[in-house]
Amino acid sequence: MKRKYLIYILIFSASYSCSYNSEDDLTDDIIVNVVTYEDNIKTIIDNNCIFCHSNPPTNGAPMSLTTYLDVKDAVENRNLIGRISATDASVMPAGGQRLPQSIIDLVIQWQAEGLIEN
Repeated sequence: MKRKYLIYILIFSASYSCSYNSEDDLTDDIIVNVVTYEDNIKTIIDNNCIFCHSNPPTNGAPMSLTTYLDVKDAVENRNLIGRISATDASVMPAGGQRLPQSIIDLVIQWQAEGLIEN
């Protein structure tokens, strides 16, 4: 009989130790005092954009995003923030899921702070 209760207790404990994490739970807000290209933005671009926006661009990408000047120009003149913020078919990265809002906010913060390189 004790064994039966022990099994019930183990099953009960195991079921309450499980949890569910949504994507929003896994991508907490990123708080950075000063956003720079080298410390913050380059990694985002390298992980999400370079597949198509290499030098030379592939898969129909219109420009390279391999250097600071390329990315700065894309923010200032080519609506990079609008494209990564989109919620329709024009969202970048193409064919992929929209970047988490915390990443988009970091790029927006970089623009607001003057597109600092280092």
